[in-house]
Amino acid sequence: MGQIITFGEVLMRISPRGNKKFIQSNIVEFYFGGTELNVGISISNFGGDVKHISAVSEDFIGETAIAYIRQFGMDTSSIVTSKRPLGVYFLEVGAVIRPSMISYNRSHSAFSEIGPEKVNWEKALEKGEWMHWTGITPALSQGAFDTLKEGLKLAREKGMAVSADPTYRSDLWKYGQDPKEALSELLHYSTIFIGGVNEINEVLGTDFGYSNDDFIAASKQLMAAFPTIEKVFDKIRTSLNSSWHKIRARMWNGVDFRETEDLDITHVVDRIGTGDAFAAGLIYGLQHFDDYKAMEFGSAACALKHTYEGDVNLATVKEVNSILDGNITGRLVR
Repeated sequence: MGQIITFGEVLMRISPRGNKKFIQSNIVEFYFGGTELNVGISISNFGGDVKHISAVSEDFIGETAIAYIRQFGMDTSSIVTSKRPLGVYFLEVGAVIRPSMISYNRSHSAFSEIGPEKVNWEKALEKGEWMHWTGITPALSQGAFDTLKEGLKLAREKGMAVSADPTYRSDLWKYGQDPKEALSELLHYSTIFIGGVNEINEVLGTDFGYSNDDFIAASKQLMAAFPTIEKVFDKIRTSLNSSWHKIRARMWNGVDFRETEDLDITHVVDRIGTGDAFAAGLIYGLQHFDDYKAMEFGSAACALKHTYEGDVNLATVKEVNSILDGNITGRLVR
């Protein structure tokens, strides 16, 4: 398999231990993450060859972030440095009926000043087979949008597969770019769409509902608007409360509609990065299995991520396959 390329911001997460609020504690934990990085590390844990492209701070924090990424066997040769600080976010982990809360500090981060001149895409993609992007990166700055667009354009010229998770977060788009237009422009370079009816409605300006029939109709309209998109995969979360979720997935590949069974997560350890775990499992699965098995693999990977603290899914292929084989009791393995 060729190299998988991820491009996006590296963030430091700071959080009180357990389910405490910041006002309750002066002891905190930190983790490194970031949407695209989470995907890359998870695929690397599955045995994939992954390169992450980003900009980090030119200090010991940036050096630590790069060392963290390297420990998962990822290629960091295209990560550049900046005099600006690494982006940070603060998390209070909720429980039961109290939701988790996040506050970002990334407006003037090292990644926010990235531009096309900072990334040598020809060199960065020389071993690339697949590139993954999300709607977080183009929302951060004009430079991030322009850099991503340049990379996607070259990736398609090279015949690479491109997966898009066009997550829309309205509070991030502050530099004047129209989100719908920007995401639409980037989707013209994409072949796999990872998202549901909400994301499709946001891009197309439609109002499809959440039924399976609506999902199929929305997927067909998306494919008509963006002919390069071949398949649509949707992760569905049912939240009974902050600590109890159900996960399933559905797909439309232009021919077949399929849907997985619910996976019941009765005790959520960490909610962050679970969508990224689905994307990573799906990408790995599409390189090794048929569409339905790939979707099942992504759904199981997503469910497992809820059991790990931190932003990153640490599950192996063997552990994900064990869930798919029905081993969901959590019994001690000797």
